Amino acid sequence: MSRKSQLYAWLLLLPALFFLVSFTHFPTLKTLWRSVSTIGVQDAPLNLDNYRFLLDDDTLMQVLSNSFYYALVTVPVSIILALAMALWVNSKMSGRATLRLAYFTPTILPMISVANIWLFFYSPEIGMFNAILGWFDHPGINWLGDPDFSLFSLMVMTIWKEAGFFMIFYLAALQAISPELYNAASIEASSAWNTFKRITLPLLMPTTLFVLVNAVLNAFKLVDHLFILTKGGPNNASNLLLYYIYENAFSFFDIGYAAVLTVILLLILMVLAIIQFGVLEKRVHYR
Repeated sequence: MSRKSQLYAWLLLLPALFFLVSFTHFPTLKTLWRSVSTIGVQDAPLNLDNYRFLLDDDTLMQVLSNSFYYALVTVPVSIILALAMALWVNSKMSGRATLRLAYFTPTILPMISVANIWLFFYSPEIGMFNAILGWFDHPGINWLGDPDFSLFSLMVMTIWKEAGFFMIFYLAALQAISPELYNAASIEASSAWNTFKRITLPLLMPTTLFVLVNAVLNAFKLVDHLFILTKGGPNNASNLLLYYIYENAFSFFDIGYAAVLTVILLLILMVLAIIQFGVLEKRVHYR
């Protein structure tokens, strides 16, 4: 390749590289520096007290437990539900266009609007869920104020919103599968389950990996809904890692510890990325 072509290629890449460095690499390096420095003190030595405090922070242990439990529930349930919905609306049925729209509608709603809608559902006195329980003479549940139900309530809302979004990717992937494969399976008198296991599911693995990566990222970056619904309460029962970072940075004004928590979040995402792309991608069959 000539130098002119190389220069032309770098000029094309320059805008993307500028934004990548400005909004990804530079903030990451700055966060790492703030996690080991004393804010507001010039020429201060490295300060590792924030990292030592991690071992004594009982709230962090609870937040991490909440975050992993939240991800372990919402990610697989959202993916399985999205796949099931995609298979249904991809079948030959009347009214499937309306059904697709109904499934996808939660996705186009703003996050704050969704939180306010579900706040009405969960309200103890006038909430729809407690009204339904009242039909069966049940006194009702404080969905957001009870530590046993607050995190579960967030999970239900997240699954409701994300399953329709993931369904679109599965639906597009299903429509890209050649009908000849299914014709061959029908000639061989293959059962519906065997056809799904041997043809549909393997060909959907690239989409599943893509959806899995997005679902995991969404599980660890939830913060909008917590502002409206629980603010991490009661007693940190629904507090998640990103919201805990926000609390330390902008409520407690502890920038150094917030930077340490951000490093912890980055490390978690790095480990999950290695697992996803290093292990799971080996099972992905690209056409």
